[in-house]
Amino acid sequence: QVQLVESGGGLVQPGGSLSVSCVASGRVFSIYVMGWYRQAPGKEREMVAIITRDDSITYADSVKGRFTIARNSTPSTSTVYLQMDSLKPEDTAVYYCNARDMPTLTDHWGQGTQVTVST
Repeated sequence: QVQLVESGGGLVQPGGSLSVSCVASGRVFSIYVMGWYRQAPGKEREMVAIITRDDSITYADSVKGRFTIARNSTPSTSTVYLQMDSLKPEDTAVYYCNARDMPTLTDHWGQGTQVTVST
């Protein structure tokens, strides 16, 4: 099993910056891709940014040039970071960390952390 613990997030004004991080523990050797998804009220969960074991990165078009994802792994943990700059009110959502196993393609989710961009 894989356990995910998120931290960060909070309230920021438009144009500001926030960061969130997620530490994976357990069967981290089986994780192929980690990333961040978000869900705003009344909307479906959407991919924000993902990074694979070989550091291939994909961003949602809405965050390209503003968000940066990075990953750091040790033998027992794998941590994924999301730096969010130039935040907009439409970035407001609950942000969820995700880790996907290979070869089972099992998805693991964090508990979610709130990001609010507002004056």
